[in-house]
Amino acid sequence: MTTALIPGHATMAATRQYAKEIGKDCAEGHYSDFLNLHLQLSSLGIGTFPGAPTDAIDAQYVSIIEQALCQGINVIDTGTHYRYGRSCAAIGEGLRRAMTQGVTREQVYLVSKGGFLVFREGKPDDLASWFQREVVLTGLGRVDDLVQAHCISPEYIGFQLELSRQLMGVETLDAFLVDQPEVHIPVIGKEMLNRKLVKVFVVLEQAVKEGRLRSYGISTFNGFRVETDNPLFESLTSLQGLAEKAAQQVWQQATAKHHFKVVQIPFNQVLQEGFTRFNQATGQGNVASTIQAAHQLGIYLMASHTMFKGHLASQSVDAVLQTLPMLPNHAQRALQFNRSTPGIGTSLVGISSPEHLADVLAVSKIPPLEKAAYLKMYERA
Repeated sequence: MTTALIPGHATMAATRQYAKEIGKDCAEGHYSDFLNLHLQLSSLGIGTFPGAPTDAIDAQYVSIIEQALCQGINVIDTGTHYRYGRSCAAIGEGLRRAMTQGVTREQVYLVSKGGFLVFREGKPDDLASWFQREVVLTGLGRVDDLVQAHCISPEYIGFQLELSRQLMGVETLDAFLVDQPEVHIPVIGKEMLNRKLVKVFVVLEQAVKEGRLRSYGISTFNGFRVETDNPLFESLTSLQGLAEKAAQQVWQQATAKHHFKVVQIPFNQVLQEGFTRFNQATGQGNVASTIQAAHQLGIYLMASHTMFKGHLASQSVDAVLQTLPMLPNHAQRALQFNRSTPGIGTSLVGISSPEHLADVLAVSKIPPLEKAAYLKMYERA
């Protein structure tokens, strides 16, 4: 007997109620406004990448998700390949537990990703034979869709979207991102990648039409941070153009509006390019940083790698340390730096141990830095 999927998705009314009631102890400025939908999304979100694929870590994630949702953090991020799919399942259980305490599905924003292969039974010894058996022979992709451990066929992305929904136990995902598509560029070139992305976006746009998804986008590691002449560079306006083509095909309307609405970029005190590198053209001759451009183009931007794989939990750059000496540790300074960045909607932090959640909750209770104080850190640096 299968458990019924939880209906619903994040809504304006429900997230506003969440911010007012469940997030009442959070500081002013803790909630960001999600574009024209006016969803109230927490400035800090829980990521679920770290940790071993064990029952013990699963249990910790369930507890972290439950506690976070009940204390003002309503953005949860994952990927189908995170911990071999176990993170998705832990999110579902944490959500169900939070719902027994009064949190509703409509108050929570759930993000998943696809692209990297999902090894549900653990990493195979022979990737080529595994791919042939699990992907090619099942009609989910072809050999030329694979680069390293990343598959970018529309069928495989559709499979991963469905897997995310089933593992989390929800009818509708708030966002689904194609994770690091730029890894294909050195092998097939950008033009071929874009052709594949249009087909992938058609699958995601169709999922929006069917009510299984609300919006989509991409998550990159290098694509938005590099200079425009770098082969790996990804243009936000070009990606929106691909999404427009997909929307026209799915909705059968020349004026169809696409649902490419969310992107993720690594950003922290060390990886500052999303804020400092002006590499995105936004029309009318305007050039902006990725963070600025996303805002101008109606895209909600999430920061990943907030803790720089744990390094910023034990050290801060001098300008951040001088600006935030009142915070008790480096982890809180890293969180406060990111969430105070103008244009970042939600800064994600991957935590698999409950004690790290305490830092996230503590920072949520203080206001983000004023813009002038934030910008002064770059002058000092």
